[in-house]
Amino acid sequence: MYVNLTPVNSRTYGTKNQTRSARNAPTHPRCGSTSFLTAGGIIHLGWARLAKAAGVTRGAIYWHFKDKSDLFSEIWELSESNIGELELEYQAKFPGDPLSVLREILIHVLESTGTEERRRLLMEIIFHKCEFVGEMAVVQQAQRNLCLESYDRIEQTLKHCIEAKMLPADLMTRRAAIIMRGYISGLMENWLFAPQSFDLKKEARDYVAILLEMYLLCPTLRNPATNE
Repeated sequence: MYVNLTPVNSRTYGTKNQTRSARNAPTHPRCGSTSFLTAGGIIHLGWARLAKAAGVTRGAIYWHFKDKSDLFSEIWELSESNIGELELEYQAKFPGDPLSVLREILIHVLESTGTEERRRLLMEIIFHKCEFVGEMAVVQQAQRNLCLESYDRIEQTLKHCIEAKMLPADLMTRRAAIIMRGYISGLMENWLFAPQSFDLKKEARDYVAILLEMYLLCPTLRNPATNE
């Protein structure tokens, strides 16, 4: 939601019931191939090796995924699969307090990257194991579009906080959205590259507090037009 973790596309094959059952089954190819992909990257792995890693036949891989860009789309879907549920949970926990909802979701995104193995593996694939070349080149433009869409979603969330009088009325929401995405994504990417450099889980709440304090106090994030 807040750091461009939205799936590029989610194709389905066969009937809806077949697809739903297959995705819920423990033998779904994406379940077994996630950790395997971190070792070699998507482009460099053949379908036979992906099938072996997933513990299924190559035909099952072909049935679930049209190509490697489709597999990558599934990885993106997995990476954000519970954010929407968390948002609803926090909205119920903090009614009328969109800033607390935003804060807790950002903290969860950082903490879960540091503590949940599946999420860590997914983020490693997204940040460090995917090359936008060959059959994956088509994904690159889709990711650019999603980047712009994520700015829109973040900006809307910030506007809700302004309406609730929890952020300054003259906050430059577009600039703040760009900063948020770069800040959170950058923390995750740098920690995944060198996890020994800082404790992402332990410091997650402080990093989010720093970001929100910047929104509250930084004069460069104020829209001068509203002060004239």
